[in-house]
Amino acid sequence: MYSEKFKIFIDMWREEFGIERSIDEKVCLDKDNNPIPWYTYPAIEYLSQFDYSDKEIFEFGCGYSSLFWARRAKKVISIEDNLKWFDKWKSEFKELNLDIRWRDEGEIYENAIFEDKNEYDVIVVDGKRRWQCAEVAVKSLADGGMIILDDSDRINTSEEYVKAVDFLKKANLLQVDFYGFCPMNSYTKTTSIFFNRNFNFESLYKVQPINGWGNLWSKSRKDRKALYKKNM
Repeated sequence: MYSEKFKIFIDMWREEFGIERSIDEKVCLDKDNNPIPWYTYPAIEYLSQFDYSDKEIFEFGCGYSSLFWARRAKKVISIEDNLKWFDKWKSEFKELNLDIRWRDEGEIYENAIFEDKNEYDVIVVDGKRRWQCAEVAVKSLADGGMIILDDSDRINTSEEYVKAVDFLKKANLLQVDFYGFCPMNSYTKTTSIFFNRNFNFESLYKVQPINGWGNLWSKSRKDRKALYKKNM
């Protein structure tokens, strides 16, 4: 039905990204069954390069991303407004450094960020009341940290996202947009990261960028040459 070259492309998405299983089973997992966020793949790969071992994370919106961060960071607090999902994540996620909290009432939801401490290194805005959460996120962001706004392409149809992005940009944060496919979806979206101008996270690797998933240069010379020939 399709060319051999296109089959190679499809196989790469299946094997390197695990996209077929993710879509069919509705799970945010990579090819090795590790939890990944429901962000775009380019954003996930970019974020995966850094060392979070001394970082504290705050999430508006709980899910597989909570495990992704908990297995990398010093501490994660995740706020969930849906009682059904809260019960599910609370019973399934056992990481000791992950604190999942149910907050569902208006301002109580976004103000949960002020309950423990003043600043977080990474703040994820991926739940409800996103422009309100963006506003408090700016007040709680540590120097050199970042705010992640997922589904930011909704700015084209939602006043809520217009306000959120406008507020983050007016706070003198540097906006970088990661477009592309994501786990569980058969369509693209955008994940935006807003960096404090003093962003200073250390890389886990000697060089940056590292080889991405499905990258030609991550293969042995022999396999690289064979794949290159197939694509000629």
